[in-house]
Amino acid sequence: MSTRTVDIPQDVLAALKKFRFTNRKGTAAISIKIVKSSLSMAVDEEFEDQSIEEIAEELPENHPRYVLLSHELKHKDGRISYPLILINWAPTGAPIELMTLHASALSYFQQAAEVAKVLEVRDGAEGLDTKAVNDKLLAN
Repeated sequence: MSTRTVDIPQDVLAALKKFRFTNRKGTAAISIKIVKSSLSMAVDEEFEDQSIEEIAEELPENHPRYVLLSHELKHKDGRISYPLILINWAPTGAPIELMTLHASALSYFQQAAEVAKVLEVRDGAEGLDTKAVNDKLLAN
């Protein structure tokens, strides 16, 4: 039996599944937060047709989030794909107890979201831009 520090409720799992299987062009994201009082995750915000930089500006400067991002990626051979990447938004100014909960649930959330690539962002909006996401997605 495995114990989880933080629970992912069915409504969050359903929102993640819906996000993953929606056909879209451009950039979109869904932000998930941890509710400390209930030790569970909740959908915080959804973003459509915004740039990565605009999404970064909307994220809180002092609270961690998991951000599932779908982004148009242009490959060197001319192909275009829309891969998913998990942004581990963990600003340095966040409270230690929230950061501990966030870190302990990262692997579980990554498995639930069914995403392979994770981009760590600790320095706020300056650390999350199109170049950082493309570099992570194109890395082998």
